Amino acid sequence: MSKYTDILKQYWGYDSFRPLQDEIVASVGEGKDTLGLMPTGGGKSITFQVPALAREGLCLVVTPLIALMKDQVENLKKRGIKAAAIYSGMTAKEVAVTYDNCTFGGYKFLYLSPERIGAKNFLEKLPNLRVSMMAIDESHCISQWGYDFRPSYLRIAEIRQYLPEVPVLAVTATATPEVAKDIQDKLHFPKPNIFQKSFERDNLVYAVRYVEDKPRFLLKMLNNVPGTAIVYARSRKRTKEISDFLITEGYSADFYHAGLTSAEKDAKQKAWSEGKVRVIVATNAFGMGIDKPDVRLVVHVDLPDSLEAYFQEAGRAGRDGEKAYAVLLYSNSDGTKIKKRLSDNFPEKKFIRSVYDKVADYLKIAVGVGQDRSFEFDLSEFCHRFKLPIIQSYSAIKALERAGYLTLSEERDNSSRLMYYERYALFDFANNARTEAIIKSTLRLYTGLFTNFAYINEKLIARQSGATPEQVYEALKAVAVAKLGSYVPQSNTPILTFLQNRHDSKRLHIGKESFEDLQHRFEKRMKSVLDYATMRHRCRSQILLSYFGEDIKPCGHCDVCLARQKAALSAQEYENMAAVICDKLRVKPLRIEKLIDSLPYDEEKLLSALRQLLDDGEVLYNSAQELTLS
Repeated sequence: MSKYTDILKQYWGYDSFRPLQDEIVASVGEGKDTLGLMPTGGGKSITFQVPALAREGLCLVVTPLIALMKDQVENLKKRGIKAAAIYSGMTAKEVAVTYDNCTFGGYKFLYLSPERIGAKNFLEKLPNLRVSMMAIDESHCISQWGYDFRPSYLRIAEIRQYLPEVPVLAVTATATPEVAKDIQDKLHFPKPNIFQKSFERDNLVYAVRYVEDKPRFLLKMLNNVPGTAIVYARSRKRTKEISDFLITEGYSADFYHAGLTSAEKDAKQKAWSEGKVRVIVATNAFGMGIDKPDVRLVVHVDLPDSLEAYFQEAGRAGRDGEKAYAVLLYSNSDGTKIKKRLSDNFPEKKFIRSVYDKVADYLKIAVGVGQDRSFEFDLSEFCHRFKLPIIQSYSAIKALERAGYLTLSEERDNSSRLMYYERYALFDFANNARTEAIIKSTLRLYTGLFTNFAYINEKLIARQSGATPEQVYEALKAVAVAKLGSYVPQSNTPILTFLQNRHDSKRLHIGKESFEDLQHRFEKRMKSVLDYATMRHRCRSQILLSYFGEDIKPCGHCDVCLARQKAALSAQEYENMAAVICDKLRVKPLRIEKLIDSLPYDEEKLLSALRQLLDDGEVLYNSAQELTLS
């Protein structure tokens, strides 16, 4: 391991690896296909970056998140490591320059969005890239059993035939045993090889609070738990409403969601990370790649879609090892709301076919053409034009994506990019003082503009050159028109790509595996969330970790464990209640609610006796979530 620790020390300044990192690094370093399951914040990127630096050649890194991709590329560059990225929304020129740099420029890492893996130009360039290993981030996305299945991930396995000797490292923070097996099968591992760190978090207190006025209860929690907080909500509108409410109550708060520009996201995240804002109220767009260690409280005001998502988001609290809280707020209406998501996420197939036709008409694609064509696609404007419900329309597009007909890249790189071609011709072109000042300012502010694209800020260039942002935009646009450079202004609009020529919608195949099977799994995951929220007799940590195939003792500090301690039973009370419970269950299995209603005991004491029976293994849950004798 000495060569790996030397690399770790040289580039990251650490003397040793964290637990499990060294085992994963050694495994992939020996050329073995490896799956690493590590909790959020566990240092997954180190496990592929270090062995890649120890090998000759280029490491391909597949990740679905552009923001995370850019962040890792910039971090590697700061350490003196050559890295690049290719993703949806880049121009053909940008892609070509990046491939050339990776072929001839000694680059060690090329980050790719999964959609790029199957692209024709990637397969053409692949033989020249001298690939030494592949890393698959968020690898649970390859599994149809997982909570975030992305069909584009299936293409990863297809390119392994071109790279037969190249080892694969798949990493993820959340995977059930079923998903972990599926990841290895889908990626064609020759034999199982998994390294897993326990998901148990001793310092994290899980709790569910049953309240109707959630914003008011949120205030109470913020008063009782000092320090930085994240509040997760399901809708963009709700993030702003709660943020505004907190501000009116005197709290330092802000909101965050996917609809913000890159500059807005960066500013909000920076202010929160630096402690200038105490509470960030966000959708699930917030959190990936964020490693703030001192978050003391994570609150979910709405139910998540899965326990995988909840575990990952709640796990952003207490990464410094100090005590922190993960609280889910539940009201009577939440059960109805979560059930409605099933129809929202899986609209009727007739509706899906109708959306397919309307998308093609909207983009002016005739039957028989359109393959590999990409378009800016504003979903809100599209739905407004055709008078369609936006949530169901989005779900219809995702169903078409799973079926392999098109793909919608929602996360678009919003930053402007610039590259110049030839220095002397460029200054000959700058025939007025303002244009010359703008070009000189870009060259002072950004290095390497003649060899690669750079992310630029028009406002900063304007301040430096004494121009307005509009004048900077016009000048750089003129440079591009004169073919002396390439300028890509920022854009927030997602990109929709047709993966096949347009079909007659009646002939679309939306198969069982891409619709009914996923619908059933989604329903099952929602039920797991609902069970977590409504169970009052089983340790929260036990519920979460058993979902991921791990057995632990009761944590002793979640709301259920504390209630159990509060309702302590005498030995005689326990014996009496245990006997009655077992007599009932000998007759037939019962759900917890039925059992409680049928017995004349104090509910808290009855639950305390039941917890003890469950802990001792005398009572079990069957597959229908009914209590039964062991």
